[in-house]
Amino acid sequence: MLAKSPKTIKKIAFAASNKPAAKDALKTLISQYGDHNPADADAIVALGGDGFMLHTLRNHMPLIRKGLPVYGMNKGTIGFLMNEYSEVDLIDRVSKAETTTVRPLKMTAKGKNGTYEELAFNEVSLYRQTQQAAHIKINVDGKTRLEHLIADGVLIATPAGSTAYNLSAHGPVVPLGAHILALTPISAFRPRRWRGALLNADAKVEFEILDSQKRPVAASADNQEIRNIEKVTVEQDNETSLTLLFDPDHGLGEKILREQFAP
Repeated sequence: MLAKSPKTIKKIAFAASNKPAAKDALKTLISQYGDHNPADADAIVALGGDGFMLHTLRNHMPLIRKGLPVYGMNKGTIGFLMNEYSEVDLIDRVSKAETTTVRPLKMTAKGKNGTYEELAFNEVSLYRQTQQAAHIKINVDGKTRLEHLIADGVLIATPAGSTAYNLSAHGPVVPLGAHILALTPISAFRPRRWRGALLNADAKVEFEILDSQKRPVAASADNQEIRNIEKVTVEQDNETSLTLLFDPDHGLGEKILREQFAP
C-alpha cells in the first residue's frame, strides 16, 4: 500500500552497516543532521544494503511495529530496498517520501531441538544440508497439494521478496499489491515439470520433511537459519505491519514492476 509520508520528519535515528563506506557516510550525516535515540525519532535512516535493511527491521521491531518508518540509503551492493544515497536536504527528502506498508511471513519450524518462530520479510526457504536431495511434502490450508517433492529445496516469497532468492530460483515476480505469495521449488528433480504455484497471501503452508534422518533440511527466514528441521509452517503475520519510505517515483512497487521488464 502506498501513501505519502504521514508526518514531517524532524528527528532521525541513523543506523549503518559495518562496511567502511557506510561508516563514513554515518559520520558525515550525523555531523549535519545529528542523531537521536530510535525511541525518540520520527524515522530511522539505514545506511547499507538490503541485508542491513533486514537487520535494521529485526533490530528495531518493537518500535517499527508501533509505526516508526525506515528510510534506507544504499551503501551496500544491490540496494533493492534502499534509496539512492545523498547527503543533500535529507530531512526534507525523508519527509516527502512515500510510504510502503508490508507484512512479513511468520515461520514456525519444528525440529529435534525444539520449536522456533522467526519473521521473514523476503522469503522462507528450505534447503538440503548435505549432498542428499531434500524430500518434502507440501500442504496448503490443510490439504496435501504435493505429496513428494524431490529438490534442493523450496521457498515461499512475499511480493517484496519475489525479486530476491525467488527470482534467482526462476520464480515469478509478484506485484506489490497483488495479495499473493510465490511458492517456488529450488532445482526440482521430481515432479520434473512443477514450476511452483501462486497462493493467496492468507494461505497457510506446511512443509513436512520426509526421511529427515538421511536427508536433513535447514529452514531460513531471510538470513535466520534453523537446521535439522522436521516440519515448517508459514503464514502471513497479520499482526505486524512495517512502514518503509521511498523517494517519489522510486518506490518498491515501481522497482518490482521494472524488474518484470528487465532484459
